[in-house]
Order: sequence, then C-alpha cells, then structure tokens
Amino acid sequence: MAITASMVKELRDSTGAGMMDAKKALTENNGDMDAAVDWLRTKGLAKAAKKSGRTAAEGLVAVKVDGGHGVAVEVNSETDFVGKNADFQKMVAGIAEVALGAADIDALKAADMGGKSVEQTVTDAVAVIGENMSVRRMQAIDGDVVVSYVHNAAAPGMGNIGVLVAMTGGDEAFGKQIAMHIAATNPASLSEADLDPAVVEKEKQVQMDIARESGKPEAVIEKMIVGRMKKYMSEVTLLNQQFVINPDVTVADAASEAGATITGFVRLEVGEGIEVVKEDFAAEVAKVGQA
Repeated sequence: MAITASMVKELRDSTGAGMMDAKKALTENNGDMDAAVDWLRTKGLAKAAKKSGRTAAEGLVAVKVDGGHGVAVEVNSETDFVGKNADFQKMVAGIAEVALGAADIDALKAADMGGKSVEQTVTDAVAVIGENMSVRRMQAIDGDVVVSYVHNAAAPGMGNIGVLVAMTGGDEAFGKQIAMHIAATNPASLSEADLDPAVVEKEKQVQMDIARESGKPEAVIEKMIVGRMKKYMSEVTLLNQQFVINPDVTVADAASEAGATITGFVRLEVGEGIEVVKEDFAAEVAKVGQA
C-alpha cells in the first residue's frame, strides 16, 4: 500500500512521533494506522498527543515566597500537555522550594532534591515522560514585603506568568494589585534609572529618525524627541505607567497613596525569548521523499 504524506501527518498528529518514525511505522504495517500506532508504542516512539501550534517553549513558572525572600523559576517542557501533568507540577513545585536556598540557576541545578541534584531529577523525568525538559531561568528578590502572583494558574503557585513584587510599607492586597499590573503590562524596568542606557539610546535614535522624515528643522525635532521619550518612559517603566486598576494615576502615585515604596520586581513568562521555529510540513515531506 502506498504511504501518502497525509497518512504520515495524521499519524504524527495523533502520536507526536517524528516524521521518519511515522513513515517507517506505516511502511512496516502496510498503511494500517492502528497497527502503526501500536508499533510506535512498542518502540517507545509514541508521545503525548500534540496540540495545534505546539512549540518547544511550554512548561510552567513557579513562584515561592519565604518572608522577605522570593524566587521565580521557569521549567520548560515541549508541550503544554506535560505542563498540565500532576507529576510534572509536583516536580516544579519541589524545584521552586529548593530555589529558595539557591544563589543562582547553576546553584539550583546542582542543589539536592530528595537525594539527587535538581538537574538529575529533571533528567530522570525526561526519561519517564519522553519529552525534553529543562530548568531554564531563576530570579530572586528580597524586600521588607514580597508578594507573589501567578497568571493562568495551572496549580497553586505556578502558571504561565509568575510575578514577585518587593516593597517597603503597604500591604499584601496592594502588592497583589501591583503584581497583577506587572503581569499585564510587562514593564522593562522599575524606573528610568534602571533602564539599560543602550536601550534608551537606541529608542531615542529610532524616534529621531522617524522625526527627521517629517522634514522639520533639527531644533524642532529635538523638542519633539523630549516629548516622545517621556511617552516612551511612561510605557516601559513600572513607576511611570498608568495603573491598570485606576488609569487616572501612575503606579508611583498609587504606591504613594497606599503608603508603599516599590523597590523591585521579577516577571517570568513561560517561553519568553525563545525563538519558535514554525514547521514547514511540505518541505519536511519532500526531504523524507528524497531519503
């Protein structure tokens, strides 16, 4: 029986197997789809059913706070299917707990977790679940008050976005509002003073180039840039942003009214910064046909 590209795609979509493995399974079983699935399972090549648009940047961010110390950890998996798995969630929660005592990501990977290092624990989980996983990032923060928030929670303390806010003064309720604001707006820094000067200079140059397209004199352009950079700072720095809970005031104003000073924040989002390569199925089929 002739094995068509659509048959290979159907088998891949239902099992998560690779292109070559799916084609071989169908060939070995004369195009019988059910038999091919069983063949892949016996070879350990069938994985969890894939979701449409699957990327290699799924997983969970977990947050943990102990007094004035908080940590956020990102653990990646290949599919969101695994991110919803209770065993994976239990492992991520354990890693976040260990992270409270770790200085950085390297120390976290080497830290003990139930008699094995965190890195070995993840490696063992990869062998069981059959997906690549990694502890990708860890960030910590300290303050008089540290409040956490998780967006799109998959389980207590873990979800798609994890936020930590450090403050002096204020209360947990206000800190939670600020954390929710940060989850929504993703500010680049706490204030203008914390922004990377290179980023600021690049933005200023971009705005100058745009302004020069208007043909206005340089003196006028300079004044235009002052206004545009002020607007830019109001968009990317937390304290200068309009507070999402009350857009009539800035975050800095809201903090002042609440008797709080925001001293820092951490925001981690699953898969942030990972380049997603879109699969060209037609090109992949052509490669297999030439093999």
